[in-house]
Amino acid sequence: FCYHESMARKPRIHYPGAVYHVILRGNDGQDIFFNASDRSRFCLLLQEGVERYEHRIHAFCLMTNHVHLVIQVGDVRLSRIMQNLCFRYTRYINWRKKRIGHLFQGRYKALLLDVDNYLLELVRYIHCNPVRARLVQSPDEYRYSSHRAYLDAEFISWMTTEWILSQFARQKKRAQMLYHEFILEGIQEDRREEFYRGECEGRILGDDQFSEKVLERAEEKFQRYLSLDQIIDIVCETYSIDAETLTDPGKKRPASEARAVAALLVQETENLTMTALGHYLRRDISSLSQAANRLGSRVALNTALAEKLVTIRKKLIRIPKCQT
Repeated sequence: FCYHESMARKPRIHYPGAVYHVILRGNDGQDIFFNASDRSRFCLLLQEGVERYEHRIHAFCLMTNHVHLVIQVGDVRLSRIMQNLCFRYTRYINWRKKRIGHLFQGRYKALLLDVDNYLLELVRYIHCNPVRARLVQSPDEYRYSSHRAYLDAEFISWMTTEWILSQFARQKKRAQMLYHEFILEGIQEDRREEFYRGECEGRILGDDQFSEKVLERAEEKFQRYLSLDQIIDIVCETYSIDAETLTDPGKKRPASEARAVAALLVQETENLTMTALGHYLRRDISSLSQAANRLGSRVALNTALAEKLVTIRKKLIRIPKCQT
């Protein structure tokens, strides 16, 4: 499903154990690190955050004007963690440079990660970032990332390396060797847009099945970018009626229930409006809204109706991305 640029920003999806790719950028592309001391201060703040909020950092890379982080949260939300980090580091830079104002560009980017399919590739991508930027010829040479900690070339107490290494081998030395080979295989890899944009609502890096699962876990509706025709077609198919029957006057079933289902689905679908549905069905908007609300109440008491809605939603989820 496509993220629609005009949609309002959604809150971060949170649940204990969630892993995010976080990107912090300098305001207007400007530098956020001016010397080695700045990077040391930023790392100190990362360490204090880990100790205070009990999250884990599995990878990082400090470039000149942006930062990549792979963070796994516990009970504390990512927003609180990042607010503390950004505020304290901005205050430090403004004090050191004797200035005021914003250091970072608007809202930080955070993608909830499908770790089974993307974690290792993302860590490699982050660690090879200085090579793509032509700062070094090998990630082994770059001192401001977590790559060297994975090889025991540097000790970073607040870094968590065991999880990544355990996916290569049980024995640490062999895991480090295989990890290093894996990283070096990605040196020539080009920029991967999915690591910046995500695939579902601009908040998730994973397929539809993963997206649906984590949104349900976070007790959040799966917002879809669908057309009204798609909803009408699937509702009519489920109720074995045609679109003309759906728009007929009167309150006979199954058309009346199908209209209420269509109204409920439109309410759940962010890019659609009840006004458009009202025009299509030639019905008053308030009556459609009331029908949807009544249907929502009936679902809790009617198992057959609840199962029918689950079936319809599953069909909508299977619609190919960006289909309009």
